[in-house]
Amino acid sequence: QVQLVESGGGLVQAGDSLRLSCAASGRTFRTYPMGWFRQAPGTVREFVAAISRSGGYTDFADSVKGRFTISRDNAKNTVYLQMNSLKPEDTAVYYCAAKRSYSTSAVFSQSDVYDDWGQGTQVTVSS
Repeated sequence: QVQLVESGGGLVQAGDSLRLSCAASGRTFRTYPMGWFRQAPGTVREFVAAISRSGGYTDFADSVKGRFTISRDNAKNTVYLQMNSLKPEDTAVYYCAAKRSYSTSAVFSQSDVYDDWGQGTQVTVSS
């Protein structure tokens, strides 16, 4: 099991940028593919981005392609979500998640396959 703590959320205006961080405990972070998800009030949790164990493979939801990037620093046990050109519809609680996997290239977009979750960080984008 890995403990995850998100940070970096806040209130911004449309068009602004934010970088979310997710710090993980433990020395096995580099063995976990990671994902970012978000949930707005009254909606289901949705996939945002995912990254493989090595960081060489990524996947994004269509709604954020070209605006968001995901990266990881395995030496710092941290995964990042860089969000640019933010829109009001990006407003949500953002969660990071970890998935135990032996694959070095796998990325996962389904929330129900992830094993561990953080508590979330609120992102609010005003128009």
